[in-house]
Amino acid sequence: MATSERSDKRVGLAALFAVLGLAGALVMLVSALNHQQLLSGWGFAGAMLFGALLVAALHLYD
Repeated sequence: MATSERSDKRVGLAALFAVLGLAGALVMLVSALNHQQLLSGWGFAGAMLFGALLVAALHLYD
């Protein structure tokens, strides 16, 4: 009988990167409403980076 061990790193990293990605999106929204385009761009970059890391973590620890 084959058994497999699953790691909790998959869930933990996915949750961490999801929260950080949402924080980046929130920075983007608030700074765009205040007409701060440079900070809005950095918020977008952070949201995209953490979104990509979320997907990578899900695939890495599958």
